[in-house]
Amino acid sequence: MYRIVLVVGLLWGYGAGYGQSTTVRGVVTDAETKEALPFVNVFYEGTTVGSVTDIEGKYVIHTPNLENVNLHFSFLGYKTLVKKIKPGETQELNVKLSPDAKVLEEVVVTSGKVKERYRNKDNPAVDLVREMISHKRQNRMEHFDYAEYEEYEKLQMSLSNMSDKFRERKLFKKYKWLFENVDTTSIPGKALLPIYLQETLSDRYYRRTPEKKIDVTKAHQKVSFDDYIDNQGLSTYLNYLYNDIDIYDNNIQLLTNQFLSPIADGAPTFYKFYITDTLKNQTPNLAELVFVPRNSADFLFQGKLFVTLDSNFAVQKVEMSVNKNINLNWVRELYIDQDFEQTKDGRYQMVKSRMRADFGLSRGGGGLYGERVVSYKDFTVNSPREPKFYEGDSKTSLEDSEKHKDDFWLSNRHDSLSVAESKVYQNIDSLQKVPSFKRTMDIATLLLAGYKSFGWWEIGPVNTFYSFNPVEGFRLRVGGRTTPKFNERLYFETYGAYGFKDEKWKYFLSATYSFTGKSIWQFPTHTLRLSYQRDTKIPGQELQFVQEDNFLLSFKRGVNDKWLYNDIYNIDYVHEYDSHFSYRLGFKNWRQAPAGGLYYQVNNQDATITVPQVTTTELSLELRWAPGEQFYQGKAYRIPIPNKYPIFTIRTIAGVKGLFNSEYNYQSVAVNVFKRFYLSQFGYTDVVAETGYIFGKVPFPLLAIHRANQTYSYQLQSYNLMNFLEFVSDQYVSVNFDHYFNGFIFNKIPLLKKLKWREVATLKVLYGGIRNENNPQYNPTTFVFPMNPEGETTTFSLSKEPYIEASVGVANIFKLIRVDMVKRLTYLDHPNVSQWGIRARFKFDF
Repeated sequence: MYRIVLVVGLLWGYGAGYGQSTTVRGVVTDAETKEALPFVNVFYEGTTVGSVTDIEGKYVIHTPNLENVNLHFSFLGYKTLVKKIKPGETQELNVKLSPDAKVLEEVVVTSGKVKERYRNKDNPAVDLVREMISHKRQNRMEHFDYAEYEEYEKLQMSLSNMSDKFRERKLFKKYKWLFENVDTTSIPGKALLPIYLQETLSDRYYRRTPEKKIDVTKAHQKVSFDDYIDNQGLSTYLNYLYNDIDIYDNNIQLLTNQFLSPIADGAPTFYKFYITDTLKNQTPNLAELVFVPRNSADFLFQGKLFVTLDSNFAVQKVEMSVNKNINLNWVRELYIDQDFEQTKDGRYQMVKSRMRADFGLSRGGGGLYGERVVSYKDFTVNSPREPKFYEGDSKTSLEDSEKHKDDFWLSNRHDSLSVAESKVYQNIDSLQKVPSFKRTMDIATLLLAGYKSFGWWEIGPVNTFYSFNPVEGFRLRVGGRTTPKFNERLYFETYGAYGFKDEKWKYFLSATYSFTGKSIWQFPTHTLRLSYQRDTKIPGQELQFVQEDNFLLSFKRGVNDKWLYNDIYNIDYVHEYDSHFSYRLGFKNWRQAPAGGLYYQVNNQDATITVPQVTTTELSLELRWAPGEQFYQGKAYRIPIPNKYPIFTIRTIAGVKGLFNSEYNYQSVAVNVFKRFYLSQFGYTDVVAETGYIFGKVPFPLLAIHRANQTYSYQLQSYNLMNFLEFVSDQYVSVNFDHYFNGFIFNKIPLLKKLKWREVATLKVLYGGIRNENNPQYNPTTFVFPMNPEGETTTFSLSKEPYIEASVGVANIFKLIRVDMVKRLTYLDHPNVSQWGIRARFKFDF
């Protein structure tokens, strides 16, 4: 996630250096009735910069400094009004429009105190929307048995709203040539400096039965930041933010949130619709349909639909944006435009989609502007290819796809680049060769990603250099790893650590071979890894995407004295496929010795026997299927991006007695399923279900030690009020619910709406148990459960009662922090447990 933080950090420093902008807001009303006027056009004279009033007559326009500008207010049936604006200021301008008697053909006189109530019943606009809903299926690509077309995609990011004062700073003296590439024409009222550009030209193929989609990339090029940021990961994340938009979907995924489509099945419940014009000068005739949210704070769109008044009731054009009252982070403006054209069979297919978003920390300062344009041509429908063609991979790239020169792109782009865009490839390449820029990026990468690169070698992560715990005391650690500059197939990683209390050295060494010749994190991976580790570990602590040596995790609640000294030899073979199916084969020889307050003992009739260590050898197989999965690509982790599809994981392990001094025979199987359920305006729920079973007779260190958390950080997949090594099982089933309301409740409370807080709630339930052969109460030959100095047992088997904990919380505090109040509901009589707790975590969302 460091590259996201890098962008946020850039915006903080960048926005502070910008000049002031002009912000005008207000309300437009009828001069006679005093009623608010919706859909009034508000624009600057001589430009296309403007806005439209919402259902309450409100408008807001943000622009860079302008001089001598006039703001026009125009609406059918009213006299146009022109007001002078003071440049460089934030001002409120409420206006009253007077009816124009010459324009009005019909006047309806009503009482000024009576406002007509909006109704769905007998509303021709709603009737039209319902016709569109009933005809959705026939207007989608999926209506055809076969289809193919060419797709061109352009994704660009720019710094926006740069002032002359900012560009003339001494800090940028060496980069004046870069600022000469500012674009002031593409988006009227915005000064844009392109910093990223990605272009893709593909052939797409579709078969309905059985469904198959094939994407063949013919050409691809993009700006590269590979020395500082994982370029593939950045590309994936930007494409995730600027997702494909299908107006015929009920819910549209946008900027990590779901928005209800204006023609969703339930749209009339959440939107208000108005027919504002009919266009009879073309065939078929069109209706201009305006839509606005009933509640401006809900995740809904506002804008216009142009609908064909024929048997198709299809979308011919859409122009929409999001309301500024929506609980979105960083987003100042967001616009979507789509155009459709009629095909030979009479139906309408999308030919161009354009999404624009302006991000920033403040309404008028500097920010980051992003635009994704996708266009389609050469449609061919119901012309099938040979059956073997559809048996190929879903995504492929031609061998020369990244080798095309400028003349190819000039001939094959669907849209030409702007002058500024055409220079971005060369400019960014030149920028990365400037020594001062390289030093700045090195420092930023060290602080935010945790690694300092020295070419073929990099040191890190820095947040693990110092930590402390009750067994080792103060712990110092330093490590590093090779980069692709050392070898594109062979990677080494190591660290050394020393504890000043136990006075012992710990170390790690691994070698990984990449069969693909690409990064060992880049999908799809195909690697073989050999490693050896001698280090400490807390039984039952399983962290996600966080280093266990992280300094902040040194702070723990309660008693934290049960540790292990581990010696682990690992061989790990991983093979991923483009279909997102993968398998993992593993060999692990593990020697574990108890440390701190943990001990291994057997109580027989004659004496208590202390066991100094346990040695096992395991063979493992893991199968994983994650349809359509994407990733946040980082330097140390590859973090999955949830989508609408479930993720299935099956793990099997076999312990082999006698193999490399292994002491036990056992087998285990575990099945894990993750699924995100999108609930439209009510947010979304992440559900994780898992079950496991261990066959054989084993002591408690080899049972399933349930994931506990005694830090003050909220861990999504751990039990945050369970103590380490509190529960063990040889059979269990668990289910976790984590629901994000996305401000559905808080958006209706004025103060909380202004703070943009979001409500969350979780419930975690765990059932489990131990067979008598593995329970020391019934089998005296197995290890006794640990006790504390007071003689109280601290490790337990789950009984008929499940372990349950729940939490409610507030997310999006300062746009980054989530705080949960957690309540433990069962097993409250165990020693040193907490019934309540406050936990926090960082979470970046839009």
